Amino acid sequence: MANYVLVHGAWGGNHTYGDVPERLRAAGHQVINCTLRGLGSRQDELHPGITLSDHIDDVCEQVEQAGFGRFILAGHSYGGMVITGAASRLGKRIDAICYIDAFWPDDDQSLWDITGEFEHNWYVDSQRHRPGYVTPIGFPGEFTVQPGVRGYQPLLTLLEAIPLSGDEQAIPRQSYIFATGYQPTPFPRFAEKAKAAGWDYHEVDCDHFVMQNRPDETVEVLLGLAD
Repeated sequence: MANYVLVHGAWGGNHTYGDVPERLRAAGHQVINCTLRGLGSRQDELHPGITLSDHIDDVCEQVEQAGFGRFILAGHSYGGMVITGAASRLGKRIDAICYIDAFWPDDDQSLWDITGEFEHNWYVDSQRHRPGYVTPIGFPGEFTVQPGVRGYQPLLTLLEAIPLSGDEQAIPRQSYIFATGYQPTPFPRFAEKAKAAGWDYHEVDCDHFVMQNRPDETVEVLLGLAD
């Protein structure tokens, strides 16, 4: 039996993992489908002071509350930033890490550092009438919050850089899932980086929400990390 810790991306919540958590549990494993403050089911906690460090704290606290000694860690999209920070803190307890069409920063890099002009313009333009909050990409002026589903992202989570401790290098197994059907995508550079590093590498012909739209492949990769 393995312990899985799943981390969702920006603007949404842990519902984006679809039935993946239940499939992992049905296979005999324990699962934390993490919640991040201000997002998804925790939208009532949203405020502009929330940082990337706060989201890393959320994951680490939920791991401790569950009593997981060792575990497999996975993150989707912005969740790659969060799991990188969590791995820096808890890497010596992590058996494997999986980036699901996710950002993978190097030491002391913020999400701003590893995105481009399109994303930067979006983050800045979002500040015009709601300072401190970023509207979901793809939802210009007409965006309406969907309670518990999709809302604003605190700007500071996209600007804070996390210096790494080196403990993340203790993780013995790493995997990357790249969604080839998501265009335009900021993730090819991280897919190439994973291949160059010799990671377990998987491509899925799917849009960005791999877990919801290709659950069979997602579960197969995650279960493979427990072998």
